[in-house]
Amino acid sequence: MKKAFKFIGVLGMATVLFYACQPKENSNANASSSESSVSEGEMSVAFVYTDSVINKYDFYKKKSEELAEKGKKFEGDLQSRARGFEQEVANFQQTGGNMTVNQQRAKQEELIKKEQNLVTYRDNLMQELSVDEANLYNEVYEKVQAYMKKYAAENDLKVILSYTRGGAVWFASDALDVTQSVIDGLNKEYSQTPADTAK
Repeated sequence: MKKAFKFIGVLGMATVLFYACQPKENSNANASSSESSVSEGEMSVAFVYTDSVINKYDFYKKKSEELAEKGKKFEGDLQSRARGFEQEVANFQQTGGNMTVNQQRAKQEELIKKEQNLVTYRDNLMQELSVDEANLYNEVYEKVQAYMKKYAAENDLKVILSYTRGGAVWFASDALDVTQSVIDGLNKEYSQTPADTAK
């Protein structure tokens, strides 16, 4: 049961942070440059470490903590109800012998219904948390996507790739890594957002 509530993990948005336009053609196919000679101002392509962008985004961290706290409250409430039910079952086992057959049958039916209600309650809590998590992912996606579009325009980038382990990009020069710049920009923008619209 506890495992079901440990739902805040690394946000896997493997291929969502990119903007594709026609890349600039290279008129000299034999031209090459070292990593050290590539500056951000010359780049038309860049990449970000997706997990880092998401996990270091203050908005995501704040909302994830709120969601985790909600999960803990749900778990505590569920455990309290479960303990109450278990105690009622134990009491019935101890005193059931003093009941008539009809009373025993009625009590058993009552306990079965309570158990079913408890299971339904647990499933509803898990469903609510799952919806909240999906909504958070969507909200983070939209915010990061909007910022990436602005970042690309401001830095004359044609493509921003998402770099994740096991993803489509096997290698990229460190000179193309704009992860920290994007994280800084996202957090700066979030910190300047009015409280009523940052929820």
